[in-house]
Amino acid sequence: MNLIADNFPNLSDKQLEQFSKLEDLYAEWNAQINVISRKDIDALNLKHVLHSLGIAKVQAFLPKTKVLDVGTGGGFPGIPLAIMFPETQFVLVDSIGKKIKVVQAVADSLGLSNVQAIHDRAENVNGEFDFVVSRAVTKMDDFVLWVKKKIKTKSKHEIRNGILYLKGGDLTEELQNFPRATLYELPNYFEDPFFETKKVVHIPIKVRL
Repeated sequence: MNLIADNFPNLSDKQLEQFSKLEDLYAEWNAQINVISRKDIDALNLKHVLHSLGIAKVQAFLPKTKVLDVGTGGGFPGIPLAIMFPETQFVLVDSIGKKIKVVQAVADSLGLSNVQAIHDRAENVNGEFDFVVSRAVTKMDDFVLWVKKKIKTKSKHEIRNGILYLKGGDLTEELQNFPRATLYELPNYFEDPFFETKKVVHIPIKVRL
């Protein structure tokens, strides 16, 4: 828990309490439904919670912002971001029903009224969003095709509306079709060696394609 508090010192008591509950909640659910790798469950705060919050280091979401988390799995990055930004609305979608069951249960246990969990494919989600977030669910070419029509054209943040994608490794080839992409290196924000090659990729969507 100190890992989260040390990197985000301005958290409220309520947020600290919510973050502190995540380990037990996911351990309990993971024993029933395997939504997180068993080798990672003991490092939940580092490999899932703090990793998700890399997006918060790149952009703090304003109140009434709408964010779509595609392929959320067990709720990452959406659940940690929803705790961090309680006045932002998050829609978490995954095509696997048992994972969305866990997401909804965790959100309910934490009292996250700003989270909506949907069992469906991303392409079928209705509405427009300021940002789409995800953790390496597919190659960027495919991902952009899924979500490009769901992003609002009018921006209100420091960075333009678009995609905020958590990914690691050498992305030169994968991003060659996206010259406007910006890479934010997570070692600039977090000291742990786990983040050595990890990044937040921002791809702005300027016009409706």
